[in-house]
Amino acid sequence: MNFIRNILNSRFQEDGNFFLLLTEILGYKPKKKRLYLKAFTHRSMNLKDEKGNAVNYERLEFVGDAMLSAVIASYLFEKVPHGDEGYLTKMRSKVVSREHLNELGKELNLIDLVESKIPKSNFGNNIHGNLFEALVGAIFLDKGYKYCERFIYKRVINPHVDIETLEGRVISYKSLLIEWCQKEKKTFDYNVYEDTGNDELKHFSVKLSINNKVVAKARATSKKKAEEKASKRAFFAFQNKISR
Repeated sequence: MNFIRNILNSRFQEDGNFFLLLTEILGYKPKKKRLYLKAFTHRSMNLKDEKGNAVNYERLEFVGDAMLSAVIASYLFEKVPHGDEGYLTKMRSKVVSREHLNELGKELNLIDLVESKIPKSNFGNNIHGNLFEALVGAIFLDKGYKYCERFIYKRVINPHVDIETLEGRVISYKSLLIEWCQKEKKTFDYNVYEDTGNDELKHFSVKLSINNKVVAKARATSKKKAEEKASKRAFFAFQNKISR
């Protein structure tokens, strides 16, 4: 376990408040500290345990994602007795969307606790949600389901989950637009092409056509973002016809 001791020592040398800050976030003192160290260790550290397994937060993300889904599903099942499977699935997706998880991670300033060889300014936005999921996974493996459920209620459900607000939230304008086109038997096409221009970062442009007519254009640093941006613009152009 020398690798864990080395991480722990470096954390206290560089940031003596690591576990103090973590305790404030959790509301209790961590028992299995190695789990939380792992939850805030980025893969760029290239750490391995004595068996050669990678030591970083990615596997804990998997556990945290499952726990968030389970707790939110249970809450919605009890809170909305009239909701069918499709409705409950859609509502859960809104709560655990990548955008929402990123917001939760930012609220807790989790990125300040990360051990990484990459400058924090170079991380993408999803690092915040990834860390939140990893933290939830560590909580479950350290303290069990009840503590994990309590944390999710405190940090997610109580402050952020309002059924009426969720019903009006759109998590993917592209999915919504495609669903509408298919329902109305309209053809649609996303014509995406690279459009770097004078920017340092690679950009992509997209022309969204419905029934062979261009209805929206957009530009972003990835194809996915460009398509979502164009879909959002098209949604607001047709919002009187599209039902959520």
